[in-house]
Amino acid sequence: MLKISNVETFYGKIQALRGVDLDVNDGEIVSLIGSNGAGKSTLLMTISGVNKAKRGNIVFNGENIENKQPHKIVDMGICQVPEGRRIFSRLTVEENLRLGAHANEKGKYFENDIKEVYDLFPVLSDRKTQRGGTLSGGEQQMLAIGRALMSKPKVLLLDEPSLGIAPKLVNQIFVSIKNINKEKNVTIFLVEQNAKKALELADRAYVLVNGKVTIKGSGQELLKNKDIQAAYLEGGAKN
Repeated sequence: MLKISNVETFYGKIQALRGVDLDVNDGEIVSLIGSNGAGKSTLLMTISGVNKAKRGNIVFNGENIENKQPHKIVDMGICQVPEGRRIFSRLTVEENLRLGAHANEKGKYFENDIKEVYDLFPVLSDRKTQRGGTLSGGEQQMLAIGRALMSKPKVLLLDEPSLGIAPKLVNQIFVSIKNINKEKNVTIFLVEQNAKKALELADRAYVLVNGKVTIKGSGQELLKNKDIQAAYLEGGAKN
């Protein structure tokens, strides 16, 4: 479904991605872990077209997308929930969701789609007339995910969905991600600082170190890998 081959991305003269190769197959949850500054968010932004790959190919459903504009990539079915959520804080919950729906045939199926989001995140229905900026961190994350779902993506790119969220809501977010994958049939590519949660959830996973993939395997294989346990799992290490 999504194939990334030998991708290199730069910020000026600084190389952030170094020949990245990975695949995300239809129906999977694929997790990407790594330390801060490893290039995880850069990879998601490169897939989304916000950053441009200087070399390599990004192929989605048989079509090269590395030179396409971000809105064209969304129209094709790839939608990103960025780190830090980036909702429209002055708009209401429903207005945020309506903006997300615009990418799906200009909101033609808005009423049905918003009901599905409210079924997934009931608290958003209770807050639908409330400004986004007044929501808790966990509620804002639900809104950011809901906004992305309103575009009816085939692939959902999630960047640090548990970051800055109260621990009691983290499990709820991860349960929702699993439901989106299994019940909504949305393929998930997850970047997550909570390595244990990310690997438990993943069908397959990759480790990114200094802009290069160093380890790959099933989520369970990586959970049992002693190097990964030492670097990312032991002592509650964050990544």
